[in-house]
Amino acid sequence: MERVATIDPVALCSMGLIHFNDGDHDTAFEYWTKATGLGDMSSHYNLSLLYRNGHGVEKDEKMEVYHLDQAAICGHQFARFNLANVEWNN
Repeated sequence: MERVATIDPVALCSMGLIHFNDGDHDTAFEYWTKATGLGDMSSHYNLSLLYRNGHGVEKDEKMEVYHLDQAAICGHQFARFNLANVEWNN
């Protein structure tokens, strides 16, 4: 929790994952949004999944693609793959 208090993006991402796995999608969204503001690529990818599946947020393909794009730019391999699939299907 100390690392979260120091606004460590990796710790924020991890806390988001803990809350997501507990079914608390709203809190996961909050942690991942904070982490993306600090440039965390995994949090961008996780937010893209929330927007794709509508967990804690309305399904929104534009927001999904935005977060996939941000994660892909940072080098996230799954984001690159998912982004390519979205582009292929459109």
